[in-house]
Amino acid sequence: MTETEKKKAMTFTGIALFVIIADQWTKYAVRTTPDLQQWVIIEDWLRFFYTQNPGMALGIDILPTQVIGVISTLAATFIIYLLVRFLPHSNWGQILCMGLITGGAIGNIIDRMFMGFIEGNGGFMDGHVVDFIHFYLEIGDFDVFPYIFNVADVAISTAVIAGLVFYKKLIPTEEELQTIKAEREAGKDKDS
Repeated sequence: MTETEKKKAMTFTGIALFVIIADQWTKYAVRTTPDLQQWVIIEDWLRFFYTQNPGMALGIDILPTQVIGVISTLAATFIIYLLVRFLPHSNWGQILCMGLITGGAIGNIIDRMFMGFIEGNGGFMDGHVVDFIHFYLEIGDFDVFPYIFNVADVAISTAVIAGLVFYKKLIPTEEELQTIKAEREAGKDKDS
């Protein structure tokens, strides 16, 4: 592993760990502190509202919690595999986005794995994700953003939005992919 690859791996790991720790700490603080469970931060706009989400993002509840947990675990594992496989050719933006997504996914997976035990409502992979951030702005009778989310969701959403906004800088062009392929082939020839 080259020095640059080590820096990329450390950066990815550091970002993912930061997200996991921030996510789990904030969830624990809200879950165990009654004053935070319905705390108005900015009147008519932002509050903490503690809830547990048995479904997927945005409260979508079409699959059992255990299935969602397994799918999330497989997706996070696949992202890590891809990152390791393509680490030498990943740019810093990709490293940042994948660190945010992986940290966020693992933060929510931890809830699914263990909150069933902690809350006493199930076992392994029976847990619900702790959500608490709520933008409750209303215009007339319309909720502008009725969803409740957490730090892990913020990290994932930030990475996805950055990926869409900076698509051309994050996704390699066909020429760059051909260069990567040629470099990989040249590396295989040296090993033979």
